[in-house]
Amino acid sequence: MQIIQKIRSIIKVKNSTILSAAGIVGLGFLGSRILGLLRSITLAEAFGTDPELAAYWVAFRIPDLVFQLIAGATLSAAFIPVFSRVHLKSGPADAWQLASRVLNLIALFSFVCATIAFIFAPLLIPLIAPGLGESTGNANEMQQKAINLTRLMMISPIFFGISGMLSGILQAKEKFLATAIAPMVYNLSIILGILFLSEPFGLYGPAWGVAIGSLGHAFIQIPAIYRSGMHWTASINIKSKNVLEVLKLMGPRVIGLGASQINLVALIFFSSMISDTAISVITYAYLMMMLPIGLTGMTISTAVFPTLAKQAAAKQFTELQQTIWNSLRAVLFIAIPSSFALAILAKPIIRLLFEHGAFNAQSTDLVSQPLIFLCIGIFAHAGIEVLSRGFYAMENTKTPVTMAVLAMILNIILCSVLISPFELIGIASAVTVSIIFEFVILLWLLNRKIGGLFKQNFAKFISKLISSTLLAALAMMLVQYLLNHSKINTDSDTGSILSVLLTGLIGVLVFLTISIPWFQAKNLTSTKL
Repeated sequence: MQIIQKIRSIIKVKNSTILSAAGIVGLGFLGSRILGLLRSITLAEAFGTDPELAAYWVAFRIPDLVFQLIAGATLSAAFIPVFSRVHLKSGPADAWQLASRVLNLIALFSFVCATIAFIFAPLLIPLIAPGLGESTGNANEMQQKAINLTRLMMISPIFFGISGMLSGILQAKEKFLATAIAPMVYNLSIILGILFLSEPFGLYGPAWGVAIGSLGHAFIQIPAIYRSGMHWTASINIKSKNVLEVLKLMGPRVIGLGASQINLVALIFFSSMISDTAISVITYAYLMMMLPIGLTGMTISTAVFPTLAKQAAAKQFTELQQTIWNSLRAVLFIAIPSSFALAILAKPIIRLLFEHGAFNAQSTDLVSQPLIFLCIGIFAHAGIEVLSRGFYAMENTKTPVTMAVLAMILNIILCSVLISPFELIGIASAVTVSIIFEFVILLWLLNRKIGGLFKQNFAKFISKLISSTLLAALAMMLVQYLLNHSKINTDSDTGSILSVLLTGLIGVLVFLTISIPWFQAKNLTSTKL
């Protein structure tokens, strides 16, 4: 308990509401990520890095793109700040009317977009993965399978559009439990689809899991919505001032999320030019990288955003400044050492989690290589989650969107340059360089807008954090070296478990032993604003 209190003082998150919300969201993200990991494990065991699995990953991108552009745009950037302001200034009746109108609009628009994508899937698949099936000589068959899978999964954006809005409403009311459980229901549905439907239906098994899981994602939140006091009305009224404000804020956010999603499409696009197996390899590596990001940046930024929105609406700019920088410290305190740990333990973790069934030792080697390079950018991915929400809370969506577009352009340029000499490692490096660029520029711009970053000893905080992390990383590498040169077979399941647990434990102990006294000795736990 004493160590936890010391960590809490270092990262300076003292708002009990944010801490409790972060706890709920964190547990939800942890549960969702564990189930997401189990989903990837069951998928790997069933299909490994089989070239045919590429059709599933390609097909998955289109419905996910539709959902992110519609529901993702309203949730984080547009709806919550406007809802908070309307609730504060006009009362709950007007706020619920706004929620109903935006919910109805999103549901209708999701249906229209999903229908269009369903119809034009034969044109979209070749654009996303032009090399699909060419390495195995069955391009037509693979393209058709990807089209069929896309059409099956296109029902998911409709339910996710509704579900995303329900999540936004609940988060605006600072009710996080149902929104934390919903992703678990979704992942569990896909796992069941893989376990029980893959044998008779092949890749259509997990696709059915996606479709049914999206329905569960929405329905699990309805009781909480009812308890929150929402009064739904069958109205859209695009001419409403508040609805127009949400749509206005959505515009730049759609572009920003589009840039983010294009980065994911670029992974598929460029890796399809290497081989069908490369599509699965880079996807597994990317999913592994997202695990610590979900447990740090997404958890804290999701929990803190309603508070930021309320502080901005009430013009409490000193409190807003403190909340943003304290949240960023909390994210980086976990994300930076996590990135080093995952890079060092990439191979034993992948071996332990995935090397079963169709996923063999060669698959482990293939996935671990790009993962190491992706890990370098974990802190930037996580930090951007907080920085962007700082802008969104102030109803400024243009700045993070512009940076996201610039980072996307840089990523595509670097991918096209690095793919030929370095293949998947080149693609992973391009992703990392572009995301670090986006983080640094966003940090500079946000500090220029609200100030206060360097008044909180931020530079010293980062230098000590990196120093502590490097020393912990050296200790972990030493443990790995000793284990690899001992009589223990680290390629076995038992050896992998021992390698991950022992190396991870040593890393955590060294990091905490060094970092906590350093921070306290240098008085980096005080806030001087």
